[in-house]
Amino acid sequence: MGRSTPMDHESADRIGDAAERDPDSATATSGFDDRAQDAADRNDPGAVDEDDDDF
Repeated sequence: MGRSTPMDHESADRIGDAAERDPDSATATSGFDDRAQDAADRNDPGAVDEDDDDF
């Protein structure tokens, strides 16, 4: 099994920015940007998502 790097918020933000720049891209239409943000949140449970309306 190969090595993997956990998703972090910086990477998830870059993916989200790319999806916003090109809403018709595979990244945007597949929901990968949302999954990347969810993974970053799981990897850093103490971080606060500024777009989170659950508080």
